[in-house]
Amino acid sequence: MLLNLCRKYEKWFQITPQNARYDRGLLLLFIFFLFIGLISVFSASVVDPAYLAMKPAQRATQHPDMFRFLKSDLQNVALAFTLFCLVLCIPMRIWKKRLNAPLFVITLIMLLFLAFGIGHKINGATRWIPIGIMNFQPAELSKLALICFLASYITRHYEEVRNKKLSLVKPASVVLLFGTLLLRQPDTGTAFVLAIVMLAMFIMAGIKIAQIFATAIIIVIVFTATILQNPYKLARVTNFIDPFSDPYDKGYQASNSLMAFGRGEIFGEGLGNSILKWAYLPEPHTDFIMAVWGEEFGLIGIIFIILLLSTLIWKALKISKDALQLENRFGGFFACGIATLIFCQGFVNLGTALSLLPAKGLTFPLISYGGSSLLIMSTTIAILLRIDYENRQQIRQQNTKQGSE
Repeated sequence: MLLNLCRKYEKWFQITPQNARYDRGLLLLFIFFLFIGLISVFSASVVDPAYLAMKPAQRATQHPDMFRFLKSDLQNVALAFTLFCLVLCIPMRIWKKRLNAPLFVITLIMLLFLAFGIGHKINGATRWIPIGIMNFQPAELSKLALICFLASYITRHYEEVRNKKLSLVKPASVVLLFGTLLLRQPDTGTAFVLAIVMLAMFIMAGIKIAQIFATAIIIVIVFTATILQNPYKLARVTNFIDPFSDPYDKGYQASNSLMAFGRGEIFGEGLGNSILKWAYLPEPHTDFIMAVWGEEFGLIGIIFIILLLSTLIWKALKISKDALQLENRFGGFFACGIATLIFCQGFVNLGTALSLLPAKGLTFPLISYGGSSLLIMSTTIAILLRIDYENRQQIRQQNTKQGSE
């Protein structure tokens, strides 16, 4: 009976059958990431920082809410999955022809509001705009808007991008505009990611290598100047190299993060057994969630997350390659931008936690707490699935046409 049941549902256990209408592995990977995110956020936020900040007399009359962030994250996951299902129904031609310009304009207006101080301020940074049940972060939307804009631009000016000497000037000007507005918040991490995404998409388009080197040099100069003009950012850069030289001040975040990884060793302390999340790690459920994960699940747990993220990036790149081979340039470059975005966010977040990079304030894709990030990342995965669906649909139509001939 068990053997017959396995044979009946054998096709469901394949990575993705050749005749499948969508990448089942990508869908399952997305759901698995959401599940890991819920577990990680709950474990990292079970310690209520607001309660720990109270005076002893206040603590005696109040109780910590260990489920506060979990309840909020459950709400974010529900919203993200609903948005995911809605985006799946949007054909890529709609993104290209109807949604591209409105998305760009709305994002630009939101960033301008924040640049002029109109928004919600947290920890000295004005990065959020209240919209009903949540504070939305336009910086997250700017990632999706820019990828959509660049994919459309490359598609419309494909030959110009590949052959003209200064073809990168126009799109780079748009990225510079977004980056300038983001730096005013300040949000150096997102501005850096947008620059890398632009370079990756134009490299995929086949732009001349001299333009890539020149643009990369300009990006390095701009970010170096930004860091040198800001003592706080300069301290972050200089102290991440040796955080234990000043573990109680400038190296506080990095040193405690490294101690969390050190406690985890190979197999970790076990789920919920992190000590560094008890007011030692700042923002343990967002920026340093991988440090808590490393402490609780050890090196094995970190390798597991890296393998999952690598699989997600590989699937995105494969979808991009398939789309480009089918002459679906908009979908191909869109998928390439999404793959680069996922890689950058994962690499920077984990690199920051391991003190390999200075702190940037970027969340880990689909795992860190944050409604805006989760909504946009879920949207990008839905777009990947839609591109894959249209790729498969086009292949079936070509096979049917060849069979009829």
